[in-house]
Amino acid sequence: MTTLLDNILGGLALGAVYALVALGFVLIFKASGVLNFAHGSLLLLGGYLTAVLHDDLGFAGALALAVLVTAALAGALDRFLLQRGGQDAHSAHVQTIVTIGIDIVLLTDLSRRIGGDLLSLGDPWGDAVTELGPVTVADSRLAAIVVSAVVIGAVFALFRFTSWGLSLRAAAEDLEAAALMGVRLGRVRAGAWCLAGALAALAAVFLAAFPAPGLERTTGQIALNAFPAAILGGLASPAGALAGSLIIGLTEAFVVGYQSELHVLGEGFGDVAPYAVMLMVLLVRPTGLFGAKGAARV
Repeated sequence: MTTLLDNILGGLALGAVYALVALGFVLIFKASGVLNFAHGSLLLLGGYLTAVLHDDLGFAGALALAVLVTAALAGALDRFLLQRGGQDAHSAHVQTIVTIGIDIVLLTDLSRRIGGDLLSLGDPWGDAVTELGPVTVADSRLAAIVVSAVVIGAVFALFRFTSWGLSLRAAAEDLEAAALMGVRLGRVRAGAWCLAGALAALAAVFLAAFPAPGLERTTGQIALNAFPAAILGGLASPAGALAGSLIIGLTEAFVVGYQSELHVLGEGFGDVAPYAVMLMVLLVRPTGLFGAKGAARV
C-alpha cells in the first residue's frame, strides 16, 4: 500500500511538471501551427541560467531572470526567425523543421557549457522530506504539484478571460478570418512563444530538484517526455495537455516503481512507456483524448 501511494504522489508530481511543458507545446501549436522541437533546449537554458545565477541573485531572483530571458528568447526566435517564413499551413511545416535546427544549436552550446557536471539550482527545498501518514515524500514534489497547479490555473484564466486568449482561440480556429477581424497574429504568436518559454524555464527547476541529482545536459531530453503527453491529449487542447501529462506521469511512476514485476518488458521500459501509452491511445482516438475531428471541403 505504501508503494502504491508513493507511486501515485510521484506520478502526480511528475505529471504536473510535464503539464507545464506540454502546455507550452499546445500554446505554440494553437498560435502558429508549429511543433516546437526546440522546447527541451529552452527548458535546459532556463535551468542553466538559474543554476549559474542563484549564488549571486538568490534562488527567486535567478529563477525570475531565467524565466524572463527564456521567454524573451523564445519570443525573439519566433518574431525574427520563424515569422519571416509566413503564417500559412505550408510555412508552419517548414518552421517546424527550423525548430530542429534551433534545438541543435542551443543544445550544442549548452552541452558544451554544462559538460559532465551536475548543477544545483539552489532551490529552497533541498533534500527535505515530509511524512504524509505511511508515505515519505520529497518537499520538492509537493512544491511541484502546488506551483504547477497555481501556474496552470493562471494560464487557463489568461486563456479564457483575456483579449489575448480570445485572439489566440480565434487564430486557432481560422487564421485568415481572425486576421480579417483585426487580430494581430504576429503579437498573438509572440505572446504564445514567450509564455511557453517561461513555462519551460519554470519546469526545469522541478526536473532538476531532489530526488533528481541536479541539472545535466540531458535534462532537456527528459522534458521531451511531455511531447507524447501533448499528443495524447490532443495538440490543440490545453485541457488535453493537462490530462495527458497526468496519465504519462503516473505511467512512468508505476513502471519505475514496479520495475521488478515488469522485468519481462526490459529494464529500460520506463523510457519508452510514455510513447507506448501514446500509441495505444492514438490507435483508438487518432486525434487524441480531447482532439476534435476536423472537416475539410474539397
